[in-house]
Amino acid sequence: MTSSSSAQYPKDAHAPRHLAGIGLMALGIFLFALNDALGKWLIATYSVGQLLLIRSAAALVFLAPLIWRERLVSFTAAPRPFIQLLRAVLATLEVACFYWALAYMPLADVMTFYLAGPIYVTAMSPFLLGEKVGWRRWAAVLAGFFGVMIALNPSGQSLSPAALVAIAGSFSFSLLMICTRLVPGTSDVVLVTSQTVAALIFGVVVAPFAWTPPRLEDSLLLILLGVTAMMAHMCINRSLKIAPATVVVPYQYTTIVWAVLLGFFIFGDIPTVSMLAGAATIIAAGLYIFVRERVRARPHAVAEPP
Repeated sequence: MTSSSSAQYPKDAHAPRHLAGIGLMALGIFLFALNDALGKWLIATYSVGQLLLIRSAAALVFLAPLIWRERLVSFTAAPRPFIQLLRAVLATLEVACFYWALAYMPLADVMTFYLAGPIYVTAMSPFLLGEKVGWRRWAAVLAGFFGVMIALNPSGQSLSPAALVAIAGSFSFSLLMICTRLVPGTSDVVLVTSQTVAALIFGVVVAPFAWTPPRLEDSLLLILLGVTAMMAHMCINRSLKIAPATVVVPYQYTTIVWAVLLGFFIFGDIPTVSMLAGAATIIAAGLYIFVRERVRARPHAVAEPP
């Protein structure tokens, strides 16, 4: 994620820019939640490979004008090709795990495990990014892991293969974020296109082994799956460009609200106490880590422990 200093914005432009950024972030998160609910609906009939194949093909059609505008040079000049390839593979792995877990678990439960992604990034950043993490953020990381264990409910029925797949997916998502931070000069279009193409290739290889001829209405929903995902990416990227990250990033956690509501009204999922408690702990730890990173980024806080 990119962040911007509030000094970049004229004082009289703060309020409208902030409101627009919040609105776009909230819309992007809602579209992602809608996309996830749509994916859960379709995964009951179609395989993960088929979903990724049609979703990615539709997304590429939607991306075509942006890809044309970028031209080939943006793709060939992308820094660190190996990291770019690894990032695309991880993006495919995490979305495949996500949809596979959705076939067996409530939407809110899967989303809860994925909320821990930024916490994993903080835990791995000293080893993979060379960043210093002080005791405050390590404490938040431990609290986040504790939240995952609460949501996992290892003494109950939540400890299932699907839950472990969801955790593996969230870990892949965190590695994806680390890879993204290692290629900061890459444009959004190149990043989104590479992961979409990788998912398409995965779908082409895997989908024929479990192909279900889609009905017309499902074909439209499968196409919508790709379109909503691209729209969500654009809303969130635009949000981060017109308003400071400190203003808009916390609204990403509204995803759990939408996951609970959509899960209840569409699938009849009733959230468990352990899931809600785990989600609350993960969100609190994630927000604290985000605040600490912002404090450390301020010029007057250079000497402050991380």
